Amino acid sequence: MQTRSRTLTAVAAALVLGLTAGPLAAPAFASPAGSATATHATTGPDAEALRAALAGLPDSDATAALVRVGGSAGTWRGSTGVHDLASGRKADPNALFRAGSTTKVVTAAVVLQLAAEDEVDLGAPVQHYLPGLLSSAFKPVTVRQLLNHTSGIQAGDGFGDSFEDAYAHRFDTLTPKQVVASAVAKGPEFDPGEQQDYLNINYTILGMLVEKVTGHSYADEAARRVLRPAGMHHTYFPGTDPRIHGPHNHGYQAVKRADGTTKFVDVTEWNQADRWAAGDMISTTADLERLITHLFRGEIVPKPQLEEMFTVPSNIEGADMSAGLQRFEYGGKVYWLKSGARYGYSAVVAATRDLSRTLVYSVNSTDAKGESMNPVAQRIALAALK
Repeated sequence: MQTRSRTLTAVAAALVLGLTAGPLAAPAFASPAGSATATHATTGPDAEALRAALAGLPDSDATAALVRVGGSAGTWRGSTGVHDLASGRKADPNALFRAGSTTKVVTAAVVLQLAAEDEVDLGAPVQHYLPGLLSSAFKPVTVRQLLNHTSGIQAGDGFGDSFEDAYAHRFDTLTPKQVVASAVAKGPEFDPGEQQDYLNINYTILGMLVEKVTGHSYADEAARRVLRPAGMHHTYFPGTDPRIHGPHNHGYQAVKRADGTTKFVDVTEWNQADRWAAGDMISTTADLERLITHLFRGEIVPKPQLEEMFTVPSNIEGADMSAGLQRFEYGGKVYWLKSGARYGYSAVVAATRDLSRTLVYSVNSTDAKGESMNPVAQRIALAALK
């Protein structure tokens, strides 16, 4: 039995790749905000390394970056880059951004709360709660197997495989129901519990489970059960609204022209409805830091159920995904983390279980959905976790 993951978690990828990725030629950006602005520095995090990690933005890899490093040893806050390329105005250090798959931490917390209330049995088949959703081709898939990506359900379809295809449909709506239907039509990828394959489809179905069990919308339950208790007052779920409401820095995608030059397409506005409970959350670095802190303290999910977030399948070789998080060991420490990426935006939330070190960043990556690790995010991770 083995694990397969189509999406490398950003921090893990950074530490595996090290500093081997070479820089790309930087475009001629107007850059009044090229140096990092840091605040509230104390002992603990390597402030010099973190400042160096943020230096030089905007460049060809990212247009802005926001970082919060915390924990018992001290804190560090930094921001750099621009609000948008047209004006070159300084990046907002408190900006909202598309948090991508860090949404899964919230979804997992909601489901685990329902388990604590005996509304959901993690060992029961999802077919029990959502009869008719999966076809007869599927063996029973437990709620726990959705949480830790061992369900065997294949990925749902989107608006094409290329950036150009997706961009052409950026204002169109693809519903979670349509995404799940396309996944079910493909049949199972493997028998439940036999492998681990990180896919959004698992958390899309968990969003449906939340709505069926509670009788309320996923967004309402997530806000009531997680966002408000954690003090995440600037975090919300946009639904079909393509805009980011509130202060935000623009996101861009680098696209090669026919003549070999690069243009930077503004991708700030985008309907993310198909990502839903798997990845459509809009948040801030401060809110994500509150989330991981309150969560790990046992203030969101009761401690017996919280163990699911720190448990990876023991029967699958190489498995590292738990309920909503990923286990990563580096420098003699174990970190639990989650990354997220939408066009124009990359984010990570990470912490040791005892909260002695926490890291949250948002990088306005110019190739957020690319195969390789963003060099700016890579530098931040290496500086923060050293």
